[in-house]
Amino acid sequence: MDNLFNIIFLDEAFEFLSSLDKKHYEKILFNIRKVQIEQDPEIFKKLKEEIWEIRTLYQGLQYRLLAFWDKTDTENTLVISTHGFIKKSRKLPEKEFHRAKQLRTNYFADQVNNK
Repeated sequence: MDNLFNIIFLDEAFEFLSSLDKKHYEKILFNIRKVQIEQDPEIFKKLKEEIWEIRTLYQGLQYRLLAFWDKTDTENTLVISTHGFIKKSRKLPEKEFHRAKQLRTNYFADQVNNK
């Protein structure tokens, strides 16, 4: 089955995942693989503006990876995961949203500069 998108982890997202216990990391990757083949708004949904979240609830912890779409390549749709955190309240912390927006801005600026 074809993936709906490929995912790239920016350094901060990779560092977050690497810092987790192996079973927690594997559960997050399981959820990512799941939404790559079928839409599931319980796991992958748009928050606001261009920022999306990948949600994983595991052993009472709410893991979040923030992400955005890169559709600049017409043949390869990418989801870029900016960073991750453990969510402690019902609302998305504004600092995490702004961090994701800044990483998105930096990503596209780097894409332009590397052409």
